[in-house]
Amino acid sequence: MANGTAGLTLLDSEVPVFDISIFESRPLFPSQTWLACHEVGAGACPAKMPWTDIWLTNHIAQAVIAAALVILFWLIVTHRPKIVPTRRQWAGEFLYNMLRNGIGRDIIGDNYHKYVPWLVALFSFIVINNLFGETFVFMFPTFSKVGFAWALALLTWVLYNAVGIKTHGLRRYLKLQTIPDGVPKALLILVLPLEILSNFITRPITLALRLFANMLAGHLLVVIFVTGGWFMLSQVKNLAINAAGVVALIMSFAIFALELFVGFLQAYIFTVLTAQYVSSAQAEAH
Repeated sequence: MANGTAGLTLLDSEVPVFDISIFESRPLFPSQTWLACHEVGAGACPAKMPWTDIWLTNHIAQAVIAAALVILFWLIVTHRPKIVPTRRQWAGEFLYNMLRNGIGRDIIGDNYHKYVPWLVALFSFIVINNLFGETFVFMFPTFSKVGFAWALALLTWVLYNAVGIKTHGLRRYLKLQTIPDGVPKALLILVLPLEILSNFITRPITLALRLFANMLAGHLLVVIFVTGGWFMLSQVKNLAINAAGVVALIMSFAIFALELFVGFLQAYIFTVLTAQYVSSAQAEAH
């Protein structure tokens, strides 16, 4: 039965609702409590849920799988290295040298070797989780859940502050990070709060939000164009609307490719900024 307004005829009596449930974390082994409070028309969920509903979720499973894939990838590309590298070995060496030399050595400088494992693991982990957004089984970039981005940003925050304290000692490090050289004492009342905000609070917040916002926005655009294109093609009896649906589906492939590029770019930016923060923490002058 068709229904609709002037110039727009719907083929079904019920209009599909845009579903964003893909962004909801769901337990791998849902308890009866979880199932009951997520039924249609159910009341509010209890304040305390079983730990399995909180920690054994689909998105946490993605992060664990990504970590396993990182380990597996580097084990494979470094297995039985040859003087004349195979394609597999060449790919691993190219990626490693890019991170080691292009980020670690060029940004951190002296003593960069000790941070290379973290930079390599960080970049690899972010890339794989971002690629999950283009992978059929998952179709969801892990860092579209902001909690994962906060966790990585917190690790970076702990790292560069620990490096600074180890290098300079706590008192001198705090002074270097909060009192720039050459600032008149009369201006310290203005400069000091800004430096504390910039170096200890803003850095991890912007680091996390940049990664989260880019991955969320890209995936939302793909979902909107695919859902909108499907709706205009299958649920509307109108030639112009159907043509727009075809265009929307074609555009979704372009946005899909853009999301793939952004996934690599954001992993690179996150890794570069981590190296930059470590470098600034070691610096003698602010």
